[in-house]
Amino acid sequence: MTRWITLPCALLLLLGGAVSPALGAEPIPAPDNVAAAPEDAIRSETGLASKVLANGSGTTHPETKDTVRIHYTGWTTDGKMIDSSVARNIPAVLQLNRVIPGWTEGVKLMVTGEKRRLWIPEGMAYAGREGRPAGMLVFDVELLDILRPPPAPDDVAGPPESAQRTKSGVASVVLQKGTGTVHPKGSKEVEVHYTGWTTDGKMFDSSITRGKPAIFPLNRVIPGWTEGLKLMVEGEKRRFWIPEKQAYKGKEGFPAGMLVFEVELLSIKK
Repeated sequence: MTRWITLPCALLLLLGGAVSPALGAEPIPAPDNVAAAPEDAIRSETGLASKVLANGSGTTHPETKDTVRIHYTGWTTDGKMIDSSVARNIPAVLQLNRVIPGWTEGVKLMVTGEKRRLWIPEGMAYAGREGRPAGMLVFDVELLDILRPPPAPDDVAGPPESAQRTKSGVASVVLQKGTGTVHPKGSKEVEVHYTGWTTDGKMFDSSITRGKPAIFPLNRVIPGWTEGLKLMVEGEKRRFWIPEKQAYKGKEGFPAGMLVFEVELLSIKK
């Protein structure tokens, strides 16, 4: 199989409905002001109210197109907990353009490290949809990270003269030296972070925006990846230019032409 493995999108738990906490998890008590936002809350024209609970260390606000990693807990205004990543002890990764409007607007106000309480009116939440939490919803949200892939490199159109080249035409440049000494071989599983672009600079996939590394065996990916990763050691980051014949070979529905990847080899699975 030469098709490159693409992992499913991260959990988008506020678009389609609430997700139950982990079995046996203790409900997190509702705040004292769960019934209504206090007078000192920040209010927007949409009716969203919010209050900063802890200042962040970041300086950049997420944009609508961004993917973010967060911890959150949500309640109805009578104090019933509807969902919590904190109770599951697993942060959520979600795209801000694929969640309820109150989340999109509220999280965009935040910076990394900030914790904020949101009072989201029904019209900015589930808008009375059957089977969804009704009325105004209250969420405590902590913005852990904004998951932005690196921009397309300046040399995305073609490898530099200094690039290392293989007989098959794969070119690469080491961006960060590794700490390991062993190269992956055969069908070994590897764990990587990566971002891929076409040669016009268009990003088509990234593990970074999913907030989770990709894990796959070397013999289950496109030939350029199999060959390229065997050059690497753990901790190394490398940029690859993979010709079409070593990528998707013109298959319909897949990125065409030469592809460019930045790959960080996190680990070789034993």
